[in-house]
Amino acid sequence: MSATSTLAMTHLVPLAKDLDENKVTPGLLGFVVFALIGGAVWLLMKSMNKHMNKVDFEEEPEPGEARATASPKGAKGERTA
Repeated sequence: MSATSTLAMTHLVPLAKDLDENKVTPGLLGFVVFALIGGAVWLLMKSMNKHMNKVDFEEEPEPGEARATASPKGAKGERTA
C-alpha cells in the first residue's frame, strides 16, 4: 500500500465505525424508483410539447375591440353615424 492509501484508510476507518448499521437508507431501490419517476416526467413533458405544437389557436378579438376596428375611423375611436 502506498502512503496516500494508508493515510486515506486511517481517516476513513473512524468514519465507518460511526455509521449506524441499523439506519435505514433508500439504497438502490430508492434510486431506481426515483430515476423511473424522473424519466416518466421527462417523457410526459416531451409528449405534452409535441401535442401543444399541433394546436392551431387563433385568438378572436373581444366584442368591444371588434366594433372599434370595424369602423373606418377606428384608430381615433370616432364613430360614424
